[in-house]
Amino acid sequence: MKIYKGTIISCDSENHVYRYLAEDRGKILFTGDHLPDIYAGHEIIELGTRAMLPGFIDTHIHFSSYAFFNKALDVTPAESSEELARLIEEYASKSESKYILGFGVSPYSIKTKRMIGVGDLDEILPDRPLMIVKYDGHACVVNRRMLEKLPKKIKSMRGFDRHTGLLTQEAFFAATQYMSKKISPFTLVENMLESIEQLAERGISMIHAVEGIGFFRDMDVDLVRLVAGGQENPFQIRVFFQTMDIGKVVRRKLPRIGGCFDTALDGCFGSVDAALSEPYRSDPGNKGVLFYSTEAVTAFIKRANRAGLQVQVHAIGDAAFDQAVSAFETALDDFPREDHRHTIIHAALPTMEGLEKCARFGIALAVQPAFIHWDHEPVEYLESVLGDRIYKLMPLKRIKNLGILMGGGSDAPCTNPDPIAGIHSACNHYIPEQSLSIMDALKLFTIDAARLSFDEKERGSLEPGKIADMVILDKNPLQIDPADLSSLRVERILLSGEPYQSGQRPARLVWNGLKRKIGKWKQG
Repeated sequence: MKIYKGTIISCDSENHVYRYLAEDRGKILFTGDHLPDIYAGHEIIELGTRAMLPGFIDTHIHFSSYAFFNKALDVTPAESSEELARLIEEYASKSESKYILGFGVSPYSIKTKRMIGVGDLDEILPDRPLMIVKYDGHACVVNRRMLEKLPKKIKSMRGFDRHTGLLTQEAFFAATQYMSKKISPFTLVENMLESIEQLAERGISMIHAVEGIGFFRDMDVDLVRLVAGGQENPFQIRVFFQTMDIGKVVRRKLPRIGGCFDTALDGCFGSVDAALSEPYRSDPGNKGVLFYSTEAVTAFIKRANRAGLQVQVHAIGDAAFDQAVSAFETALDDFPREDHRHTIIHAALPTMEGLEKCARFGIALAVQPAFIHWDHEPVEYLESVLGDRIYKLMPLKRIKNLGILMGGGSDAPCTNPDPIAGIHSACNHYIPEQSLSIMDALKLFTIDAARLSFDEKERGSLEPGKIADMVILDKNPLQIDPADLSSLRVERILLSGEPYQSGQRPARLVWNGLKRKIGKWKQG
C-alpha cells in the first residue's frame, strides 16, 4: 500500500482537491483531507510542491501514423527551403528503404511561405520515390519518381495534380494506402512500442487510436489491437476503426467505428478544402469539399447506430459540421439510444444551431486545443482564408456552457501528443472569452476524455474504487497563471499504481498478445 500526501487534484464531479490518496494493488482506496487510522503505519510519500492528477487521455491520435512518422523523416522543424533539403538529404543518406516517406511539410512555417513542389523534391532527391505528408495530414507532395510509381487509378482521382506533385482529397488518401503497404509489420510494432514510451513520458495513460489507413487486410487495426493486448504495462488503447464498412467492425467485435480517412466528411483549412457554408475569403469560388452526400453519411450512421456502435466522424468546416449533426439527428430519431456518445471530431467551425442540437441529442465533440496555437497553421493564415470567421473557431467556453461532452486530444502526428500543450491552449484561447478555466481544461484531458470511450467508471478521476492511473506534475497547475501552464512538467506516471516500465520487446509483446487472444477464443 502507498499513501500520497500533498496536492491531489481529483478531477471528479465536485472538483475536489484532497490532501491524501491511498492506493493498493492498482486501485485507489481512499481520497480525503484527513487520513483514517486504518492507514496509520504505512509509508507516506510526500508530494511537496508537486501535484497528482489522473493520468492524461488523448482522445484522437492516428497511432500507426504517429508511430511510423516518429521514426521516419520529420521535416516539421524546417524553417527554410535549405533546411528542408538538408533534412531530406540526411535522412535519405542513412535509409536503405526503396521509398522515402516523411511528414510535416508546411508553407506557413518556412520563410518563403511557399509550398514546395515536385520540381523542388526532384532537385533534392531525384533517384528514389519520395512522399512528404503535409503537416495537417490531409495532403502530400511527391517527386517525379513517386509520380511514376503511383497506380494509374490514383492519377484520375480528385485532388491529383501532376504539375505540382501535390495530392489532396481522394488522391491523397489513396496514395497513403499505397505507401502503407510498403511498411514492415515488425517495424511498425517496434515503432509503436517506442511511441507508447514517449506518450507515457508525457503523462498519457490512455489513447483513442483511430486506425485503418490502407494497410493490407487492415493490418494496422489488428496490430494496434495486438499491441494493446500484449503489453506488460497497463497502458490503455481504445481502437476506432476508420471505415464505413460496419461488417469489418462487427467481425472484430469492436464497439466503435469512425475517425478520419474513410469517415472524414471534409478536408481541412490548410488545404482549403474544409467544407464551408460560405466561400473562402482567399478563394471566392471555393466552398471546400464534402466528400459524401448527406444521404450517404446518414445511411452509414443509421446502420452503425442500429448496430449499437459508437460512431465518430471528422468534420472541420461549418457545412461538414452541420452535415454530421443532421445525420446523427436522423439516425437517433430513427433508432433512439439513451447513451450512444456519438462524436464529431475537430468541430473547428461549429454553428450555433448545430451545437444546440449536439446538446439536445447528446452528441459529443473530440477537440484538439493545440490547434489554437499552431505554428504550422497560425491565426494570420486562418484569417487570410476565413476572414472574420476566425472568431468562431473552436468556441470551447460556449461548448462547455451548453453542457456538451467534450474531450481533448492532439490529432497526432499533426500536433505533438502533449496534453500540457493542449491544456495551455485551452486556457489561453486567442479569443479570451472562449478560454476554459484551468480545472475545466484539466478535465478535458482526464475525466471528460474518459467519458468519450465509456471509461469513466474505472478511469479519468482519482476516486476510491478506480484504477490508479496517476500522473505527478512538478507544480500545482491550479496555483499558477494560465499563461504559464506550458511550463508544467510531468515528473512521473503511474499505471495501476506502478511506474511505467520501459524496454518492452516486440517479440514478447506479440507472444503475450497471441496468448491472450487464444485464451479468449478458448473461453468463447
